[in-house]
Amino acid sequence: MQQRKPALAWGIAVLVSAAIAISYLDRQTLPWAIKAIQADFPISNQVKAALDSAFLITYGLMYLGGGWLLDRVGTRKGFLLVMSIWSLACASHGLARNAMSLAASRLMLGFGEGGGFPAATRAVAEWFTPKDRALAMGIINAGSAVGAVAAPPLIVLVLMHVHWFDLASWRWVFYLTGALGLVWAVAWSVIYFTPPEGQRGKAGDGSDITVAMLVARKEVRGIVIAKFLSDAAWFFYLFWLPKYLFEAQHFDLKQGGGLSSYLLGRGASVNAARKGALGFSAALMPWVMLVPMMPGIGWVLLLFSMAFFGQQSWSTLVMVLPTDLVPQQALGKLAGLVGLGGAMGGVVLGQTAGWLLDHGFSYTPVLSIAASLHLVAFAVICLSIPQLKPLTFGKQPS
Repeated sequence: MQQRKPALAWGIAVLVSAAIAISYLDRQTLPWAIKAIQADFPISNQVKAALDSAFLITYGLMYLGGGWLLDRVGTRKGFLLVMSIWSLACASHGLARNAMSLAASRLMLGFGEGGGFPAATRAVAEWFTPKDRALAMGIINAGSAVGAVAAPPLIVLVLMHVHWFDLASWRWVFYLTGALGLVWAVAWSVIYFTPPEGQRGKAGDGSDITVAMLVARKEVRGIVIAKFLSDAAWFFYLFWLPKYLFEAQHFDLKQGGGLSSYLLGRGASVNAARKGALGFSAALMPWVMLVPMMPGIGWVLLLFSMAFFGQQSWSTLVMVLPTDLVPQQALGKLAGLVGLGGAMGGVVLGQTAGWLLDHGFSYTPVLSIAASLHLVAFAVICLSIPQLKPLTFGKQPS
């Protein structure tokens, strides 16, 4: 590891962070372009929830399957494959003629994006020693904040100014973001390589560790459950915040640039510095319960920015836990289990939100649920992992 050029390793972290930013930009295109799409064909709250679930189900399954794929073909080929799939899937949204065709595109988008974070975790394990992995994951995870909050101004720009070939501008939102991912795939294929064995972070032997062996450990179950809970809230904010702002706060899409700057300044900085701890991060989330009582949009954005800040700090810390628990060869499997748990949490809360909103309820109940989940998840981690140390798998735990 001492022979590796530090600048190259951190450059790889920035490159992977760009991929994560693109993935969050891609998944945010539908939530922010939803009003423009509804001008062409109707989408109810429950249909909206179904579209989100279509993405999350394949995303979660491929998170697990993507780990299996990466464990076999390696980080370079695996990341190139999943990025190409999700970029083409994103572009295919622009061909949609109804909600059913949108659902097909969401299924394929989730299938591709599911391999993103497992690939990122493997890249960190290949290029960084354990003491540097948390900071590297912080840089990479900053991409999620950048992609999520860069979506509004970019979408506004396309919706207002791009009407090429007499196509609806919302279709160009998907075409252009899909093209951006393909550009990254070309760059990845040229730049990335697996460092020589002697320069890698300590890997250990984990090739014989099965999914069943991982699930048998309470530490693994604790992380998966915590991700189920915390990502339920995160995916709700990610997929439903635009709709909430449009409907409950009468938010104009042209204000998206202001929202972007407000959230980016808070969410990205905590990722880069990785300051704070899980408990502090979780403590920032319950304030969202107060959103329905706020007197103006400024206070609403302040509370949501705190939630974004807390989520990004939380996610950075949770995503590095697998690298501390299992050998490199088992990282794909564990990252897959964690991602599957998070995606299923998003499905459950998203379906709950769609049903409540279509049956006359306000956003208040689901905001209250989302605001409490990180605290519960923090308690689960504390109880299931009293001491963070590498797990041994020589024999089944009693």
